[in-house]
Amino acid sequence: MTTPSAPEAVREAADALARAERTGIPCPPVRDLVAAGDIVAAYAVQRENIRRRTAQGRRVVGRKIGLTSPSVQRQLGVDRPDYGALLSDMAVSDGGVIPAGRLLQPKVEAEVALVLGADLTHPEPTVADVLRATEFALPALEIVDSRIAAWDISIVDTIADNASSGLFVLGGVPVPLHSVDLRSVRMTLTRDGEQVSEGRGSDCLGGPLNAAVWLASALAAVGDPLRAGDIVLTGALGRMAVASPGDTFEARISGLGSVQAGFGPDVPATPQQGDQK
Repeated sequence: MTTPSAPEAVREAADALARAERTGIPCPPVRDLVAAGDIVAAYAVQRENIRRRTAQGRRVVGRKIGLTSPSVQRQLGVDRPDYGALLSDMAVSDGGVIPAGRLLQPKVEAEVALVLGADLTHPEPTVADVLRATEFALPALEIVDSRIAAWDISIVDTIADNASSGLFVLGGVPVPLHSVDLRSVRMTLTRDGEQVSEGRGSDCLGGPLNAAVWLASALAAVGDPLRAGDIVLTGALGRMAVASPGDTFEARISGLGSVQAGFGPDVPATPQQGDQK
């Protein structure tokens, strides 16, 4: 049985992650600050930093699901996904450019996004419940990031770090679910026109709706259910790709369309007055 972490340890881990985000300097793993394997404490760290962000005027607009890939689950020694919060200032417009330095260690994934038209409060939701509650689907890019140096993460680190969230980009043409079978959609992700990832809907927990069912159940169990208007990023359909300054990514998902975002070029450091010749 995991020994519960002290409240002081939760605050210390939250402080370290918040400091890394503020300064742009990644921090060491926080798994050494909380009790080993303490998933409950990891989510407490996540909630604390979300509370701090909303106190500053940011707004929670949805949730993301992570660790939907069996290979990544095996890598981190877990057998289930995790989740994080999406905030209003994490949204990037389709075709937008992300300024250099906005993120620390960005990587890009292509996903199916669901936008809810009704609450999902039942503790044991079904696929039918998710279908009824979903207003439409969109193609999406999730730009994951880690405040942990060199992506040296365990399950505790990634949960505490808001499930390694960074930014997200939604396509602009809503698609009703009766028009598309999300299990069979095919995805290609390109970087500057070159394919870097591919997959299909069934690669995400057997289908994006299954992932949404898991999320709805997990959030209802902790008294924070999905609500009408929430955006749900259902998980990667293929492997992630490292993003560098100047890159442009585009995801195409059959039946849903495409979505694109770019990364601004590096900005040269301004020389100090004493350095000028």
